[in-house]
Parts: sequence; C-alpha cells; structure tokens
Amino acid sequence: MMDATIQITPASAADIPALCALLDLLFSQEADFRSDREAQSRGLARIIGSPEVGLIMVARQGRHLVGMVNLLYTVSTALGARVALLEDMVVAPGARGSGVGSRLLEQAIQCARLNGCRRITLLTDRANEPAQRFYQRHGFGFSAMIPLRLSLGE
Repeated sequence: MMDATIQITPASAADIPALCALLDLLFSQEADFRSDREAQSRGLARIIGSPEVGLIMVARQGRHLVGMVNLLYTVSTALGARVALLEDMVVAPGARGSGVGSRLLEQAIQCARLNGCRRITLLTDRANEPAQRFYQRHGFGFSAMIPLRLSLGE
C-alpha cells in the first residue's frame, strides 16, 4: 500500500543534491554509466532551467526525495512530431514496491502527452529484467531497433 504522503511535483534547483544522490543509486545499477556529481549537477540544472529541453518530476515524502523521472524532448522525423526520451528513472530502495515508481511513470506519460509528445523511448540494461517487466506493465514494448553509442567525450 502506498503512503498517501507521497507527492509528485516538478523538480527545482534546490533538489539537485538529492537528485544526484538518486542518480548515484541508478548509475550503480547500470553497466554503461558511473556517477559524476559535477556532470550530473550540470545536466540536472540545464533540464530544470530549460522546460523546452525536458522536465524532471520527483516523488517527495515530507522533505525527502524518494524517486525521480526525467524526460528529454526531441522531434521524430518518422512521426513529424515531438517525442520524448525517458532518460532516468529511479526510486530509493526504501520506497520500492510501494507504487511510487508507477505514480512517477504515469505522471511522466501524462506530461509527455500534454507537451505534444507522440512517443516515449527508454533504455534499460539488458540484464535488468525487473525494470523491463515494470515498463511492460505500463504499456512499453520492445523495439526492433537496437541502441548504438559513440562517445564524444572522455
């Protein structure tokens, strides 16, 4: 049963340190990423300060952040419309299984629709089958496309 004190709200710049802590949790589970607080802070500040770039929603329990999801916007030439990339989603271990993740994802989907998005794409680690099942329960399906990546930085 979910605690009724959980509130889903847009993130603010004051949330950045707590968001970085949540990203530390997420990146500790992902094979392709490592924590870099300075880079994370820059990226989060850019999203929070630029609504045209995307949005970050947080789950608050009192003064504590217990989860986050962020969407980044782009345009699909195939659809001729705005689409979103679900870049990060994480729920603190103590709040998992309580419905917080479902509420965050539902809010992100609603915000994407309200912002004119016609599709949301996301990536999960191949080995993270629980996450894949979670997203499938919310209507996401596997794509015939596969991700390829070229690092242009360090």
